Amino acid sequence: MLNLVHLKVLSAVARHGSVTEAAKHLHYSQSSVSHHLARLEAATSAKLVQRIGRGIRLTPEGHLLANRAAEILGRVDAATNELAAQVGLQSGRVRLAANASTLSTIVPKAAASLTEAYPGIELSLFDRHPVEALQMLRHGEIDVALVFRHADDPVEDEGFRLVHVGDDAIYLISRQPDDSLANHRLSSWIGGCDRCQAGLIAMCRHEGFTPRIGSHSDDMVVVQSLVAAGAGVTTLPGYALQAHRREDIHATDTGFRRQIHAATYGDPPDPPAVAAVLTALTEAANPPE
Repeated sequence: MLNLVHLKVLSAVARHGSVTEAAKHLHYSQSSVSHHLARLEAATSAKLVQRIGRGIRLTPEGHLLANRAAEILGRVDAATNELAAQVGLQSGRVRLAANASTLSTIVPKAAASLTEAYPGIELSLFDRHPVEALQMLRHGEIDVALVFRHADDPVEDEGFRLVHVGDDAIYLISRQPDDSLANHRLSSWIGGCDRCQAGLIAMCRHEGFTPRIGSHSDDMVVVQSLVAAGAGVTTLPGYALQAHRREDIHATDTGFRRQIHAATYGDPPDPPAVAAVLTALTEAANPPE
């Protein structure tokens, strides 16, 4: 009976042209590769390889079986992947980190649809800013990081793969209706996380001034309370306003947008459960009209 391991070895020898290279590719010893080839010849009662000087070459019978071996191994891999996809969507755990504004808007919608479609998938959530979330992703502590980027933000490090989930409008938060960034050249501003504050500074500089940051808070509730009390002005994304909105402040669309991305790390493809989460996030951010 043909053995899949023996066929894998023969296929590797045919593809790489030598026992040495096949052994490197398979992470086997050269003696182990030679042993598997001998066992395969014994099982088939056919001479599959012949020595040429220090190397070897396949006989016609060896070429025939190597070609069939590639087909067989490909079909086995396909069946394994299909089975893994089916099992992966029936059970599994996906760890996701996001900041407060998306964690209170997009993520709950995605979680609800995911539970309905794939009740076996467990979604574990972490409240983290983008830089922290990406660090957790790199360290293997989470599977997906839902992050935001402004137009001028540097490109994420190599290794991260980003799926564009949607765009989020940026609003000026003040006590005046129909306000503008330019009206607050001399105002005190409330800054947030490093990435938020960098976006705020870039927007104000686009309008010809550098904001004077007088206060700092990452909390959307605190920030709106400070604005309502006259302690300064700030900017907030639309998702933050969906999560919490005071009636005594005004939100004016600045015309600027930030991009929301779901980041994964490592080589594709993503595991089936992770891919399902990415789809659910995208659909939650872009509901049908």
